[in-house]
Amino acid sequence: MIKTYKEIMGSYPTGVSIVTTMDDDKPVGLTVNSFASVSLDPLLVSWCIDKKSSSIEAFNKSDRFAVNILSGHQKEECFIFADSKESDRFSKTSWERSSNDLPILKNVFAVLECKKVQEIDAGDHILLIGEVIHLQKNDHKPMFYYQRNVSVVPG
Repeated sequence: MIKTYKEIMGSYPTGVSIVTTMDDDKPVGLTVNSFASVSLDPLLVSWCIDKKSSSIEAFNKSDRFAVNILSGHQKEECFIFADSKESDRFSKTSWERSSNDLPILKNVFAVLECKKVQEIDAGDHILLIGEVIHLQKNDHKPMFYYQRNVSVVPG
């Protein structure tokens, strides 16, 4: 059943994001495709993190996170931040600290900076819900994930 579930979910196109936060003075981030809009009033978004993730403690401690929606040309960043063995992800990409003290990747499609409002235990993951406190859209086409591949959104 799990194999079929993975085939089904892998065939459902999603966007690709790198969610970031600060752990004391160190940037932390990971690739996610579970990012979703939740509400327009207030502006709420959600994403999930595996309970076994090496980054989970940083996201549990932090009261803020940034969702960096990747542009189609950022395949390298996608895979760097998806690699659990990669220990120094931020040295391999361009980024800066925002006025909200969050790590923001450069050249992304969009960034949504969020204040964490809720964590929900959800099986082997934690669902995080954040209220958008700042957003920015750039002039790039977003990346999407489909059948274990990433591509630029056509059009």
